[in-house]
Amino acid sequence: MTSAAGEANRAAEQAAPAASSVGSFWALALGSVGVVYGDIGTSPLYAFRVAAKAAAESGQVTRDTVLGVLSMILWSLIVVVTIKYVVVLLRADNNGEGGTLSLTALATRALGQRSWFVLLLGIVGAAMFIGDSMITPAISVLSAVEGLSLVTPAFEHYVMPITVAILIALFAVQRRGTARVASFFGPIMVIWFVTLAITGALHILDDPHVFAAINPAYAITFISTHGTIGLITLGAVFLAVTGGEALYADLGHFGRKPIQVAWLGLVLPALLINYFGQGALVLADPTAIENPFFRLVPGALVLPMVVLATAATVIASQAVITGAYSLVRQAIQLGLLPRLAIVHTSAEYSGQIYLPRVNNALLIGVLLLVGLFRTSHSLAAAYGIAVATTMVVDGILAFIIIWKLWHWPAWKAALLMLPLVFVDAFFFSANLLKLLEGAWVPLLFGLAMVILILTWRRGTRILANKTRKTEVPLDALLASLEKKPPHIVPGTAVFLTSDPDFAPTALLHNLKHNKVLHEHNVVLTIVTADTPRAREDERVTITPVSDHFARVSLKFGYMETPNVPKALAIARKQGWQFDIMSTSFFLSRRALKPSAQSGMPIWQDRLFIGLAKSASDATDFFQIPTGRVVEVGTQVTV
Repeated sequence: MTSAAGEANRAAEQAAPAASSVGSFWALALGSVGVVYGDIGTSPLYAFRVAAKAAAESGQVTRDTVLGVLSMILWSLIVVVTIKYVVVLLRADNNGEGGTLSLTALATRALGQRSWFVLLLGIVGAAMFIGDSMITPAISVLSAVEGLSLVTPAFEHYVMPITVAILIALFAVQRRGTARVASFFGPIMVIWFVTLAITGALHILDDPHVFAAINPAYAITFISTHGTIGLITLGAVFLAVTGGEALYADLGHFGRKPIQVAWLGLVLPALLINYFGQGALVLADPTAIENPFFRLVPGALVLPMVVLATAATVIASQAVITGAYSLVRQAIQLGLLPRLAIVHTSAEYSGQIYLPRVNNALLIGVLLLVGLFRTSHSLAAAYGIAVATTMVVDGILAFIIIWKLWHWPAWKAALLMLPLVFVDAFFFSANLLKLLEGAWVPLLFGLAMVILILTWRRGTRILANKTRKTEVPLDALLASLEKKPPHIVPGTAVFLTSDPDFAPTALLHNLKHNKVLHEHNVVLTIVTADTPRAREDERVTITPVSDHFARVSLKFGYMETPNVPKALAIARKQGWQFDIMSTSFFLSRRALKPSAQSGMPIWQDRLFIGLAKSASDATDFFQIPTGRVVEVGTQVTV
């Protein structure tokens, strides 16, 4: 399944705290099995079944059908996951970090300037991942619980209620953090993959002819001779590789080698053995196609297998949820979304975060999907299109990086990446055939996210241009204050602003209404770097302006949560005696009103105002003590 994410954090810092402390290669590899491969590792629950049923034109699963599907699965895992992600993209890191937004930052750096095309690609990739984050928990948990119907048909009526209960419990525990549970992720997933290999191996000899599927001719022949059915089947086969992008998304947390070793040494062999075991079982007994995964297990062991599968799918869902948290935090830091409340669930690991609004939105979306589609087979129609879109985006951005940043000749970069992008585009086209069956769901959600992001960026740009017309250059204000100095009071005043060249609105209102100036005044700007984390020696930059004023810039990486007091404390090394108890933070709170000349359609204008109102308080976001904050209200039309 998928984890583009995270793009995203994936709970990596949750799953491997012990590994990172001891620096053990094998501990990192174990951690990657639990976090990186949770999604793709649960695909055998439904991928082969859905693809084989899609390929069966007459309703009967034939030998050519099974061999064609298995061949497509095998070579998809090799080309899309192994070659593209394991071999190529794992080398394209942004200061050790991976993911679509990291690729976007690298591509921007490679071009040497901001590009709307690159930014739009990044926005689309990120939006599609968030949309996919709803489908992964729904289809994975639902497919695992459906195994209960094999224990006894009486359980069939309880599949939906049990699935809903598990999902509600999963999202409910997010606010408590998952550090304790996450330490078991790796071992449980190792047991899962070993079980996949054993159950598959026990049935491969049911029909040894299944090994003929290693020949790619079976895949090529099936696609070329079955027309539309071949493309529909290819779209279903894509379910076997969704989650492969997690290899790159979690690069910064586990490192290239542990991820590669875990994939080549355990995950890939286990997946292939299980898929081929399912294929051999169906060749020997075509009726097993109704649920070939659980039919691999003897009847007495079906219930324990359902329990293990449910645990694996919960782990996969947990990885996607925390990946969504991380991706949204990165988007906020990059100015793509308004500020949202971020709760840290661990004092030791910054990656352990909880976003209440994102959590609630995902839960509502997941429950709606389960209620709308009701079975994993139906839900599979909606699954894949979002991941395929993200993979196409990753491939295009990788081409730009290899060409411009790695300085390869354009033809060499094209020779390497264009075939891979073509394969991704082929999968994307195949998934589009499922548009009316359910693929419209993630596309609609992804489109909504793109509109939100573009509206927020456009609105903030228009707002900045409007407010700049009424702002006073800071140098002009200081010259005026020197000629006619106000009353000076002891202490330090910090004024937050996005443009240090102009006097902050809160400073002007303080002078206008209180008619006082603090002894020390800081014009503070928060800067988001194009790297995941900013270096400590670059965190604070102090530029004295006059006896009473200084410009201070605080730099944070796009994967960091800004902590202004902690960063200002670093300024002591540069000679500034920062004391939180004698410092007041002045913030401007804007009340936005729609304007007939806003530069946006009225619907977009109102949407931007709604987004701005939903933004979390800057005091909480920048972790400033509320007792040290003075807010100044202003009204602005946009």
